[in-house]
Amino acid sequence: MTAITPIHVNDVVTRKEGHLVSDMGGEKVMMSISSGKYYNLGSTGGQIWELIAEGRTLDELIETLAAEYDVASDQCREQVVPFLEHLLGEGLIDISRGE
Repeated sequence: MTAITPIHVNDVVTRKEGHLVSDMGGEKVMMSISSGKYYNLGSTGGQIWELIAEGRTLDELIETLAAEYDVASDQCREQVVPFLEHLLGEGLIDISRGE
C-alpha cells in the first residue's frame, strides 16, 4: 500500500469520474465502475461527495461542514481528513496541491 501524502488546507479536493452514486435511505452508496467495489458513504460522507463535485480546498470543505453540522472546525477536520485520505487511498478522489 502506498503512503498517503498529508492533505493541506489549500489543497483542492475533487472527485474522480467513473462512479455510480445512489441515494438509499438518506445515505449515499457508490460503486466504482473500474474496480467494481461498493462504498457506503453515509449521510455526511455523501454530503462531502456532493461538495467536492466542483472541487474545493480542504479549508473550504471544513468551513462549510463545520457550519452545516454546528461543530468546531478542529473537530470537523479530525473527522474529515481521515475520510478523505481513505477516499484517496481507494482512488476515488484527486488532490491538487494548493499554494
